[in-house]
Amino acid sequence: MNGSGAGAGAPDDTRLLADRPPDPVTGASAAEAGARPTAAPERVFVLGFPVDVVDLRGAVGWVAGAALATEDPRLVVTLNPEIVVQGLADPELAAALRSADLSVADGVGVALAARRGGHRLPGRVPGVDLVTGLFREAGPSLRVYFLGAKPGVAQRAAQEASRRFGVTVVGHHHGYFDRVAEASEVCGAVRAANADLLLAGLGEGQELFLSRHARALGAKVLIGVGGTLDVLAGEVKRMPAWTTRLGVEWLFRVTLDRRRWKRVPRLAKFLWLVARQGRPGAALKP
Repeated sequence: MNGSGAGAGAPDDTRLLADRPPDPVTGASAAEAGARPTAAPERVFVLGFPVDVVDLRGAVGWVAGAALATEDPRLVVTLNPEIVVQGLADPELAAALRSADLSVADGVGVALAARRGGHRLPGRVPGVDLVTGLFREAGPSLRVYFLGAKPGVAQRAAQEASRRFGVTVVGHHHGYFDRVAEASEVCGAVRAANADLLLAGLGEGQELFLSRHARALGAKVLIGVGGTLDVLAGEVKRMPAWTTRLGVEWLFRVTLDRRRWKRVPRLAKFLWLVARQGRPGAALKP
């Protein structure tokens, strides 16, 4: 499907990226790290990885503004404990996470770790809530490409997004492709669609794929959304709302889905790393 986006908006933010504090691990400024000169919220760090001090409403405003106004691609990361632990073991992924134009606290563990470091975040920004909030805020103005999940899921997610929120679907593709041999073909298809927003539900390594191919993909804003496409398509139901409010949705999912049990060691390692950081307010180091 093809269509034209309309409208523009300014990101809901408080500081220039150039004013962000340097990375406490590398000492590099945002500009030196390859970040682009765009307005952005205040930034803090959890185990050496950036987290922007923004709530759901602010994140939705920032993404909507970037998707409707920017020219250069913007990478949005929904940071959770598992990605942090993976990044600590993978230098290329770590660099991709640190290059994010917006990095939000998806997991409750990230928010708690930030608090231990002396930084109280205004709230979590779960990926699925960011996407649905964005669709409610600017859906009819957005040209969206859906990439990822099993064959057929991205298409159904796109259909639901169009039906419920009025987004303009410019394309969809499953996530079962070779990220090396077929990357050029997939990037070409996304680029030809001229998307404002690319939602990539590619699972492990999705942020690395988006960072590597940001310019080749051609979308204005790129977000790694994990299982959000499955939720939009109706393949997976969200846990009860109260589990989200209490920050234990992840625990219920892990408990009920044996396929997720392999993630427990990473979660345990994250908690151990945070616990050894020392007193609140101390600099966070890997």
